[in-house]
Amino acid sequence: MSVDWGHVFAGRVGGMTASEIRELLKLIDRPEIISFAGGIPDPDLFPSSAIARSYEKIFQSNAGAGAALQYSITEGYTPLREWICDYMGGKGVNIGLDGVLITNGSQQVLEFVGKLLIGPGDKIVVTRPTYLGALQAFSPYEPTYLSIPMDEEGPEMTALTEALAQKPKFFYLVPDFQNPNGTTVTLARRHAILDACEAAGVPVIEDTAYCELRYDGEHLPLLAALDCERNGGKLTNVIFGGTFSKTMVPAMRVGWVNAAPEVVNRLVLMKQAADLHASTINQIVMHDVVSQIFDSHIKLLKTQYKERRDAMLAALDEFAPAGVTWTKPEGGLFVWIEAPEGVDGTELLARAIKEANVAFVPGSAFHADRSGKNTLRLAFSVTKPAQIREGIRRLCGLLKTAA
Repeated sequence: MSVDWGHVFAGRVGGMTASEIRELLKLIDRPEIISFAGGIPDPDLFPSSAIARSYEKIFQSNAGAGAALQYSITEGYTPLREWICDYMGGKGVNIGLDGVLITNGSQQVLEFVGKLLIGPGDKIVVTRPTYLGALQAFSPYEPTYLSIPMDEEGPEMTALTEALAQKPKFFYLVPDFQNPNGTTVTLARRHAILDACEAAGVPVIEDTAYCELRYDGEHLPLLAALDCERNGGKLTNVIFGGTFSKTMVPAMRVGWVNAAPEVVNRLVLMKQAADLHASTINQIVMHDVVSQIFDSHIKLLKTQYKERRDAMLAALDEFAPAGVTWTKPEGGLFVWIEAPEGVDGTELLARAIKEANVAFVPGSAFHADRSGKNTLRLAFSVTKPAQIREGIRRLCGLLKTAA
């Protein structure tokens, strides 16, 4: 008798769904496709030479190589955690080593937060739209989503207040150049969010993968920094997720979480059960590289990505048909399109691939309730300006006939 795996699986497996983005990334290998799908960094901009030198340095010493290839402590490589403490301190977030855990990318932060805080049926607040990877991380723990709309300043406060009254476990937010819609939460709205969440006793999960990639205007304080300012210098009501994936390289899978020590202590236990610790050698290399080139490399990325963002916005101005609107992000990697009602992004994608060799991500993927069918996410990070213009021209040609 064979095993009926559907019967054996835990009930939470039903919450696991494939990522539309992961599937679309397969298209990038087709040279004829102009891809606006993957919100990934441009490999031409990776600091490959600096990384190669760092690995070489490790293997020049038997002792150094032995330590780099060995098991390590769960909390992470101490010099890297110290660097993160200094980096976060420069942003107004004062933490000690007991407030830092190195993770396998910031995606692991989200998965651990789900495991730590969500029980079946628990309410959690997300924006509409929100990051698809967060929905994937949270859904297996069987939450009830409270999705709140956004305006040009961030989450709508009336909707947030109403959601907080339902006693959710947390509010998840990407405050800077949000994936997917590029919106940055204003300073006034950040204060209002913290006021409301503190009053309700609800923690904020701050996801900041893109905060360094600002092309216009001034950097805004992190929610974590404002939280410290309000609480005597201590990180109290915010769990902060950081990553080197968008600023350095994604494949090394080095991210981190900052939170109150009692939260980090629980997350450490989860990491011990999940994978013991992040790759020792990758942490050592990442520390060496960011210690040398972090600021200069960020400057390079901002110059290159700004040019591509500007190319996309200019092409939309030139080619977009009446009734189509889009965001104008001050940073990050994404522009968000809203087409007229009646346009189905999934159907448009099928046509775009078949008829125009253009790929994007349908916006419904970023809605917990699968609404937003007439929205699209366009990423500009891996496509050169001339290709961006041509891809937008083709896509807008389809949009003219899609409604």
